[in-house]
Parts: sequence; structure tokens; C-alpha cells
Amino acid sequence: MTAPARVAGFDRGLLGERCWLECVNGERVVLPVTRWRDRPDAADELLLAACTGPTLDIGCGPGRLVAALTHRGVIALGVDISPTAVRLTNERGAPAVCRDVFDRLPGEGRWRHVLLADGNIGIGGDPVALLRRVRQLLRVGGTALVEVEPPGKALPHNQVRLSSVDEKGDWFDWAWLGSDELAEAALRAGLRVRWLGERDGRWFAELERGRS
Repeated sequence: MTAPARVAGFDRGLLGERCWLECVNGERVVLPVTRWRDRPDAADELLLAACTGPTLDIGCGPGRLVAALTHRGVIALGVDISPTAVRLTNERGAPAVCRDVFDRLPGEGRWRHVLLADGNIGIGGDPVALLRRVRQLLRVGGTALVEVEPPGKALPHNQVRLSSVDEKGDWFDWAWLGSDELAEAALRAGLRVRWLGERDGRWFAELERGRS
């Protein structure tokens, strides 16, 4: 596959360089590149503790979560459009595939959990469409572990580009979903909210796929 042009800027962040999402309205969202590369923190543990069976980590980045699960004996697979992300995840001893979430993926309809951490609910610019795709990946009774924005903090859906000190990528669609918007988005995607909680300033939720 040919990776989108935005991957070049993203790879700089994966390797530890300061980078940010630049919105068309001029706003900047600095990316937490240090957290991506570190070991899971206390907030991440809220997600990891909920992963009690085979887990798919969408937008796995350098693999801190999928590696943590693998090392705990949980079957896990990372998915990312960046070959660099896949390589870094493999170097941590965890499996990953270089693929878009909307492409055919291993184990469709059989995953017990799907992770959308670190703002990855924004992939594609349409959280409802992404959650519908996640529902296809989950088995009946499976759950999505999702990181969202604090109440009232979601930014408008926007076009953004990845930028660093000396490079700017192409524009692409992205979104931010607030915790106060989650229940409606989940309902529209055929999921229900099991719990919603905050830890260390980050907001997380678990969404369940029913039979219907």
C-alpha cells in the first residue's frame, strides 16, 4: 500500500520529535509524543484492565498498549497506516499490521475488545462511521474501549494536517468527540455505553455491542 502523505509527519512524532495537528482555522493541537513512546501510565491502565480477551488496537502508534497486553498474555494485534508504527510495535515484541481500519482486517467480527486510545476516535473525521466499523470488528457482547475529550471540550470536526518544526503534511479529515456527545454517537453506531470515567484528566468509556 502507499501510505498517505500525512504519515511522514506522524512518523516524526513516533520517533519522538515535537509535532502537532494544525487545523484549517489556525488552532494547533500538540500531540503527546512522549506518552506514545513511554510505558503505559495510570490512565492507560484503566483501558488495559478492561481488556480481558483478544484485543485489536486501532491506530496503535509505537505500540505501548498492544505490547503491554501481549506481555500480560492477552492476545492482541495493533493496526496502523504507518510502517514505522508497525516496526516500532514489533520491536516491542508485539504483532501489528500496516492497514487502514476500513480495509479488511484479521478476525473481523470475532474480537472481544477494540481499543481507540489517544484521540483515535477522530480517524476519518466521522466518529459515528468509525464506531460502526468497530461494531463490525467486535463479536456479540464485545466492547470498544474509547478515549474521548472532556465534557464541553470537543473541537469542531475539521480538516487538519500534521506539522513539525520543518515539515507540513497534506490536509485530511479529523474529529474530536466529547464525553458529553458519546452516548448519542454510540447509539447511532449500534453500541451502548457501559461506563464512562476520568483518570488523570483523560476521559475513557467502554461501549458494548449487543445482538441487534
